[in-house]
Amino acid sequence: MIGMTSYDLQACAGIPAATKQLNDTTQIFIYTGTHAQPNYGGSTLIPVGDIVTTISQFGGGGGTTCTAVIRLDHDRVSDVHYTGDNDELVGTDGICSIITRGCARQPEGTMKRSAGGIFGPVSAFHPPITPNQSTSGTYSPQSGMVVLNPDAKSSDPAVIPRTQ
Repeated sequence: MIGMTSYDLQACAGIPAATKQLNDTTQIFIYTGTHAQPNYGGSTLIPVGDIVTTISQFGGGGGTTCTAVIRLDHDRVSDVHYTGDNDELVGTDGICSIITRGCARQPEGTMKRSAGGIFGPVSAFHPPITPNQSTSGTYSPQSGMVVLNPDAKSSDPAVIPRTQ
């Protein structure tokens, strides 16, 4: 989805649940999704539901919700983050596929192509490598004029003016 225009993003993922304009060139789109937990019902002979629940709890899966936080810089997707209990039994962020599935099934022309290997650089266990964010997409003019106070014992504020 990196490189995709906001128009193509909304065409394949839908209208975001919320948006936030960070500065003149950067905005955030927030998408939410839920996936129902499978219900196996009760069984007196073989406790399938209990076995699946136990495996999910110990295996790290069983997530049901995901929030995708997508940063757009100059009207192009530059960063995608997932939050929530979004892991599947195998892999991470699997529940989030309900949000991005439309974009993956029918790639838009403005998307950056993933290349490499038989299965590509994408795995159920790690995201593809993406370029660093542009300065205009990650910093506001106000943040460039201040720094974190390096002295933990100082009585000055945590954020202080940058010295020239």
